[in-house]
Amino acid sequence: MSKETEKQRWQRNFADLLQELRVAQTGVQILFAFLLTLPFSNGFTRTSGFQKDVYVVSLLAAAAATALIISPVAFHRALFRQGRKPELVRFAHRMATGGLAFMLVSMVSAVLLITDFVLDRPIAFLLSALTGLWFLTFWGVLPFARRNWGDDIDDEDDTPRTVPGD
Repeated sequence: MSKETEKQRWQRNFADLLQELRVAQTGVQILFAFLLTLPFSNGFTRTSGFQKDVYVVSLLAAAAATALIISPVAFHRALFRQGRKPELVRFAHRMATGGLAFMLVSMVSAVLLITDFVLDRPIAFLLSALTGLWFLTFWGVLPFARRNWGDDIDDEDDTPRTVPGD
């Protein structure tokens, strides 16, 4: 049995990233679809100017997140069979990170929109801030804090693995 080659590692990294993007893509598409239908609901006419502004921010952030999270597919099509997997993986990583950032803005804005519609504004701001902190904790703080845990333990994502049949 031999170690994973660099080409195999890039292929595995790309496959892993695609799996992550599938999860994010589903979430952002559901949010985007919800936001697209909202102005056509009966209660939307009762929204204030502030709520309409928050809606537009949420909608545009969801659109940006959707574009960034789906963009690795278009990039892959453009680079297909050119042997540029490392470039594709690096690009897809950046787009996924940007997509998650816009998804965070859209989620928090959507929470602000809904809570401001049904509750007093100070409570809506508080709940939206808590929502943002919650997302930042699980999408940013914990993953980055965890990056160096167990440095002395082999991590399958960073160390070459054996490939059966080689």
